[in-house]
Amino acid sequence: MGDVAVGARSGHDGEEHRGRPVGAADPAADGAVTSGNDPGAAGDGDGSGGRPPTDGQGSGGASLQSKKQRSFWKELPILIGIALVLALLIKTFLVQAFSIPSDSMQNTLQQGDRVLVDKLTPWFGSEPERGEVVVFHDPDQWLAGEPTPDPNALQTFLSWIGLMPSAEEKDLIKRVVGVGGDTIQCEGTGPLTVNGKALNEPYVYPGNTPCSQDDQGGQFKVKVPEGKIWVMGDHRQNSRDSRYNQSDKNHGMVPVNEVVGRAIVIAWPINRWDNLPVPDTFDQNLSARSAALTVAPQGLALAGAVPLVLWRRQRIKAAQTR
Repeated sequence: MGDVAVGARSGHDGEEHRGRPVGAADPAADGAVTSGNDPGAAGDGDGSGGRPPTDGQGSGGASLQSKKQRSFWKELPILIGIALVLALLIKTFLVQAFSIPSDSMQNTLQQGDRVLVDKLTPWFGSEPERGEVVVFHDPDQWLAGEPTPDPNALQTFLSWIGLMPSAEEKDLIKRVVGVGGDTIQCEGTGPLTVNGKALNEPYVYPGNTPCSQDDQGGQFKVKVPEGKIWVMGDHRQNSRDSRYNQSDKNHGMVPVNEVVGRAIVIAWPINRWDNLPVPDTFDQNLSARSAALTVAPQGLALAGAVPLVLWRRQRIKAAQTR
């Protein structure tokens, strides 16, 4: 079919351009049937009819594609840099991942779990509350003698951007039992009491008692100073917490400014995805102030009744002497 088209054009051109041999090749006719990649067509301005190639296969299309590829590879380092900056900002101000290194919080947390810790709310003045699971810096050599891991380059990088905990940081994770002003007490095997009110603790490790019967700190009665918290592990008989650090400079308390944040969710492994809510037992009114107020009305009533009784006795005595 192509041969017929060429022959037809050639015959027509032979009649129109009489000075040209019939068998001579007409550049215009060749340009009409050759591709845009043909050198002859590129050299002949009429071959393309003044229109740019539309199939993207010409030199112009290849150049555009090359520029797009080059621009992507130039932008890739910028995108990676932005991602790293965002990761560092998130780690510093929003959330950070921590790994659970021990069994002290079983069964709430298992060794090897990864938890996400909320670091944002402390920036707005929020302080730890009873029942929360918190991560805090070692207040005074609680981890003395514990082995320090030696991370490889990848682990160091991941900890730097917040995807893994830093091996250099000495952090612990426990449950807040008491806050400033609270009186915490353990007698016998329990229950644990806060301001005289017993806690029902279903999160305590099965087989453990809420209080430990030993002379190392398991039996205690302490009042938590303002600005500090009292923490305990859920695996009561396998947790070196506030009870067993009462000889340190903070008397077992953790300063609030040493708290990194609250653990809000178990992020890894996938089959353990879960949030970490405050247990219902802490919904009761445990405030030390409320305990004082329940006694105050009785005291006021007694104080008001004494003058009244004395006044009545004076009147009765006066009436009898008349």
